[in-house]
Amino acid sequence: MLELALHILDIAENSTRAGARHVGIHLNEDPEHDLLTLEITDDGAGMDKDTLARALDPFYTTKKVRRVGLGLPMLAQAAESAGGQFILTSEPGRGTQLKVTFGLHHLDRQPLGDAAGVMVTLIAGNPDIDFTYCHEHGDHIYHLSTEEIKEEIEDVPINHIEVLKYIRNHIAKGIKEIGSEA
Repeated sequence: MLELALHILDIAENSTRAGARHVGIHLNEDPEHDLLTLEITDDGAGMDKDTLARALDPFYTTKKVRRVGLGLPMLAQAAESAGGQFILTSEPGRGTQLKVTFGLHHLDRQPLGDAAGVMVTLIAGNPDIDFTYCHEHGDHIYHLSTEEIKEEIEDVPINHIEVLKYIRNHIAKGIKEIGSEA
């Protein structure tokens, strides 16, 4: 994976497969400290200590369709390559929390990529799950909550094509307005 957005998609999809009803995605660009932080939290099934200990083993996966699990190891390597850290915590029945940091201007930091497209993909494929996307750049904040959107659109499905177009444009515009460097 060459973009952070694709890592976000992979991790959030893991959350949905783990039965999460809410997935929170938070990006914080901190130019003052030259730091980019990605946090993804969910309220899914969580992992026991043994599973958590093996989560970065590329030859371990809980998926039934393939025998390797490269998503988390690749994200951990991307963080390390960009002068950052990878922290994964989880508790059975309480969900999982991922915090990854990168040097914001580090030469080897992957670009953000199409965050708006990833969010639309997640929402379209998981209309019953509530997603929040928060993106900070310095003192500027963009926030999106599918729970709030569902309240506003009432009986229109959130994965209706016109709603998805609106969400995509809203996110792209919001990221641009906060002056994102990612």
